[in-house]
Amino acid sequence: MLLKIKFMSRPWRRIICLVFAALAVFSTNLLLGAAAIIPRAPEIAATSYILVDAKTGHIIVEENADEALPPASLTKIMTAYIAVEEILSGNLRLDDEVHISEKAWRMEGSKMFVGVNTQVSVEDLLRGIIIQSGNDASVAIAEHIAGSEEAFADMMNQYSEVLGLTSSFFMNSSGLDNELYYNTMSARDLSILARATITRHGQYYPIYAEREFTYNDIRQSNRNTLLFRDRNVDGMKTGWTDAAGYCLVASAERDGMRLISVVMGTVSEEARAIQTQKLLTYGFRYFETHKLYDANQILTNVRVFSGRQNAVDLGIAEEVYITIPRGQAESMTATVDVDEIIRAPLDKSQIMGVVRVVLNDDILYQGDVIAMQEVERGGVLKRFIDWLSLFFSDLFSG
Repeated sequence: MLLKIKFMSRPWRRIICLVFAALAVFSTNLLLGAAAIIPRAPEIAATSYILVDAKTGHIIVEENADEALPPASLTKIMTAYIAVEEILSGNLRLDDEVHISEKAWRMEGSKMFVGVNTQVSVEDLLRGIIIQSGNDASVAIAEHIAGSEEAFADMMNQYSEVLGLTSSFFMNSSGLDNELYYNTMSARDLSILARATITRHGQYYPIYAEREFTYNDIRQSNRNTLLFRDRNVDGMKTGWTDAAGYCLVASAERDGMRLISVVMGTVSEEARAIQTQKLLTYGFRYFETHKLYDANQILTNVRVFSGRQNAVDLGIAEEVYITIPRGQAESMTATVDVDEIIRAPLDKSQIMGVVRVVLNDDILYQGDVIAMQEVERGGVLKRFIDWLSLFFSDLFSG
């Protein structure tokens, strides 16, 4: 990738343009004179849905993504999330034995089939929640962590607030609903929770990819049928009730890109799998996760007046990833805006300006540009020489 630096002056500001050009100047895109066309997203037969780049958080497709809906067993993603958080904080261990209450044992719907008044390890319960979608396992872990399922629901709502889930409210740990109440979540909230699970719980996330789990000599397959159809899919969770319809949160990784999809309110098990596959295929085919900058990457070097050094490197503090249409990385342009006159002293990491990355007039990224080194104030003679330089520069430019 070629890097061309073009300086343009204007009063009080200097714009430094970093133009990303293709190595093959006469590429197909340039010959056509236009960017590749990205087709419209497919029609998705669901009440609400969203497709997100897990690395960047960029939303590729969404529809009714903020509508609060009953999530059914997708609730269990939050139940498992809290359990793993408790493990990471040292309050819980995988080999801890959990007492199975009569309430947990009597749970209806999908079950792990734990026995009443038995002891089950936290590790087995996690698999029971994630793989077998056990309502009994969900209640058992909730009671063990918080003392009661009601108290655990309060924890779920607190975690929801911390994670920024604006359309979620929990009344139980399993997602079962009745005529009086049900949990609520939005597709967007579920994508945020899924992303947090993948990011924070990397050691435990592979459980979501396990295709089956046997407990009490009862073998049950993972209800996420995409695990058996698509080698790129490695999680996450299914859900169904009469109120919720058929729901699925899925995550897949291909060629360095991870996508998270959420579909809610489809009409059947097969429908939720098909609609999810349509979203994932669209995302992988037409978009890519692009590493824009490394941490502490230097973008340019600018003049400094009145300093012990005559110049300072400007760069980016943290690595930056963006989501772009596939194959368009070399068509991006980056512009760094900094003050025309920079005077010492400068602190290391001091904000010096802004970088904007643009593709087809759309701003893909905007972030701070910082000083990569400290620049101390120069001596009296150095400051006087630089003052003269600026004085005559202004005089002749006027």
